[in-house]
Amino acid sequence: MDAPLVSVITPVRDAAGTLPATVASVRAQTRGDWEMLLIDDGSTDGSAALAAGFAAADPRIRALAQESHLGTAAARNRGIAAARGRYVAFLDADDLWRPEKLARQLAFMAAGGHVFAFSAYRRMDEAGRPLGVVGVPARVGYEDLLRDNVIGCLTAIYDARALGPVEMPPLVRRQDFGLWLRLLKLTPHAHGQDEVLADYRVRPGSLSRNKFAAARDNWRLYREVEALPPARAAYYFLRCAGAGLLKARARAARAAAEKPTP
Repeated sequence: MDAPLVSVITPVRDAAGTLPATVASVRAQTRGDWEMLLIDDGSTDGSAALAAGFAAADPRIRALAQESHLGTAAARNRGIAAARGRYVAFLDADDLWRPEKLARQLAFMAAGGHVFAFSAYRRMDEAGRPLGVVGVPARVGYEDLLRDNVIGCLTAIYDARALGPVEMPPLVRRQDFGLWLRLLKLTPHAHGQDEVLADYRVRPGSLSRNKFAAARDNWRLYREVEALPPARAAYYFLRCAGAGLLKARARAARAAAEKPTP
């Protein structure tokens, strides 16, 4: 098969219940010049066999497997290393893309000459019920992102021909945040498209929901990966924590306002 334009990186860990819908959302794209790399990270629920079945049914899908459970960063980096597309995009095995995601985003990047882009997305619960939209700014630079990670992994896409096949730092959490910071050392800005192009599934007990651990990994990212001096790391850590708190309060207020009255 000719090299695809876009490589979609999807780490898979015990996702048999959601992976079919995720794959279907990519197969439903209005642009078909993509490949999807399903990297199984030691699943125990049959996800690896499911991924192999998708690959057998569609030549644009490739199934890779880690020998053991190595974590999301290692799985994503395995996919990035194997990617053949000019553009690298990300979609976790429980999230969804809107059908026009790639078409709209590639047109946006081409029109502006952008090499790193992201978009708005909708949050939803496990049953698919909407929990509100996460909007995005028109652009962010390195310093902006240190204050608040506004890039949703399921919407991010970068031009590997322009920036290289940049990989994620080996963190349990916040490895995507680390990648965005790495990319913003190679290009001045990531450009936001304030249009909902994806759906993020909020699951109780997920890695991203463990706030204490996430804060710890934010600090590790600032100090160990970005090598920020303690005072500067503390400043950005507090700014990022404050931004997260404001977002959580805004979501809670919106949910309360939308709750039907008995």
